[in-house]
Amino acid sequence: MSILLEFAMFPTSGDCRDNASVSKYVSRIIDMIDQSGAAYQLTPMGTIVETETMREALDIVEKSYEALEGDCERVYSSLKFDIRKGKSNRLKTKIASVEREIGREVQK
Repeated sequence: MSILLEFAMFPTSGDCRDNASVSKYVSRIIDMIDQSGAAYQLTPMGTIVETETMREALDIVEKSYEALEGDCERVYSSLKFDIRKGKSNRLKTKIASVEREIGREVQK
């Protein structure tokens, strides 16, 4: 099974929002994901993670919050899931599929 989780999480108030940038806090989450061994892709608007189970995906969400909760009194998060049985490595294969289609369109 392949669970694709696209999510964003960042502080919205308190000492965590003394300036406009939240990269200091987002980097905590990215470091945790990297150490987890899960495949991921950082984007300007969020992070996409691929896991084999829903439990693994939800654990990443929970650990992400835990990385911020100690010094952030309010945290915003949005989550999207794409769950597909019988597939894997979709973080790369979905993009490759679209790129193949684009190549076909250019050749026509």
